[in-house]
Amino acid sequence: MRVAGTSTAPEGRDARRAPAPRCGDDTGVDPDQLPDGLVVADENGRVVRFNAAAERVTALRAAEALGRPLEKALPLEDLEGRRWWQLTDPYGGLAIRVRQPERNLLLPGGREVLVSARYVRAEPLGPVRRVVVCLRDTEARRRTERSHAELIATVAHELRSPLTSVKGFTATLLAKWERFTDDQKRLMLETVDADADRVTRLIAELLDISRIDSGRLEVRRQPVDIGAAVGRHIQAYVAAGQPADRFLLRIEQPLPALWADPDKVDQVLSNLLENAVRHGEGTVTIDVTPSASPREGEETGTSVTVSDEGPGIPEESMNRVFTRFWRGSKRGGTGLGLYIVKGIVEAHGGVITVGRATGGGAEFRFTLPVSTPAYLA
Repeated sequence: MRVAGTSTAPEGRDARRAPAPRCGDDTGVDPDQLPDGLVVADENGRVVRFNAAAERVTALRAAEALGRPLEKALPLEDLEGRRWWQLTDPYGGLAIRVRQPERNLLLPGGREVLVSARYVRAEPLGPVRRVVVCLRDTEARRRTERSHAELIATVAHELRSPLTSVKGFTATLLAKWERFTDDQKRLMLETVDADADRVTRLIAELLDISRIDSGRLEVRRQPVDIGAAVGRHIQAYVAAGQPADRFLLRIEQPLPALWADPDKVDQVLSNLLENAVRHGEGTVTIDVTPSASPREGEETGTSVTVSDEGPGIPEESMNRVFTRFWRGSKRGGTGLGLYIVKGIVEAHGGVITVGRATGGGAEFRFTLPVSTPAYLA
């Protein structure tokens, strides 16, 4: 391992965007700025508002819908072919109703949309003064369902091979223990141990994905010596047989005191270095530098850049690197590692990017805010 000094210009902060308002939010914004379709009918059941997203979802112009009866402007049917407005009867029916929960309905032509409605009354149990209908395209939900199905298929495939091996070797040893030599027994038990580790890693990845997707990934901040952490990973690779001169570690001093989750930082470093060693070529260079913090209100952060001299990542794949199931080569893996890395970095309030290194290989760079606890600030 070679260690050298380096200097890197600080990178600027990312712009932060406020979340977009949703259909039905009382924000006072222009309805055409809402991401969901919004249709409003008055006390007479005639359409008085039809925003731009509703035009996109229904393929109907607002001018054609405004002033028409709601059931004519928006002729919805349920999945069994029944007319939805006749079933729900928003202006009649029970006076205690305040809404219709979201459900899949069909537009003319069979296009499927997600529809919910609110009944606005001037007073409890009074007549309906407005019906507010929210429309959403089902494509986003279909993408989510496809992603979940793909995840299940990947997990089933990845689990089948090691579990088959574990079952086969243990059954063989139990049935024919006396027929094998000690060396043969050791080889089979080592294979079982390695396959058990593989299953454990996959389960850990699934738990991480679940926590990331649900926003429940916990970060337990402690002081972290990021340079020493990188050094430990390099020493592990050298002990496993990699040549020491394949790694170049450059640390720019002084580094700000970093507070982060040491186990999760190790997970990020392990994944990035493994990618560089397995999929890259030549020298693996790791630069640790102070930088501008990606978090508003903080001045300093710490950046780690991992680059190699391999073929790099094709330009057309750059925007897919941190998605689920992306694989840079056919050398195995679940394709979940970089998705988890991005989730961990962002849970720390940091950012991660991918690009092309000076030598032509892949370059991953993540930046973490120092995140000093308030009682030490």
